[in-house]
Amino acid sequence: MERNFIFVLSFVFPIAIAFAQEKNPGPIIADYGAVWEVPDTDYETRTNGDLKVVFDIMNSPNGLGEPNKSIETAARFLNMHAKSGIKPGQMKVILVVHNKASKDILTNEGYQKRFGMNNPNAEMIRQLLDVGVQFVFCGQSSLSRNIPIEETISGVQLALSAMTALIQSQNDGYRLIKF
Repeated sequence: MERNFIFVLSFVFPIAIAFAQEKNPGPIIADYGAVWEVPDTDYETRTNGDLKVVFDIMNSPNGLGEPNKSIETAARFLNMHAKSGIKPGQMKVILVVHNKASKDILTNEGYQKRFGMNNPNAEMIRQLLDVGVQFVFCGQSSLSRNIPIEETISGVQLALSAMTALIQSQNDGYRLIKF
């Protein structure tokens, strides 16, 4: 009986340790983008080249006051790859924002004016901008949703359209990630 118990524990204990770990943010974006550490992967993470990615950010949470998880994906991308040995300078990240997500790049003042509260994404976006992530706002969404570029967080760039920014960034070697 005791031998069977030890035999079972030899399988359960490593699994329990693996599930006991916690997601942790950083090292690039300290307050957002927590990720799991994944030891002993079979598919190699190459650390010798650049990772150029463009995220298509069009959706937003239904409830006000909730951070946009699609925007946080960029923080997760940076943090998990940095933890895997990829240098920050090797990662080039663009977020193309349009459609429902347009409100998520408003300044706190603009968000307050429209929704009566601070933008729950403002600090996360500031941290992403501070490490060189580009935010490109669709000019068509700007006009159709009455969100002038002046009411967006400083550093957000205005494009003719999301389609234009997505095509041009892919032509420049960025790979599209759409969630």
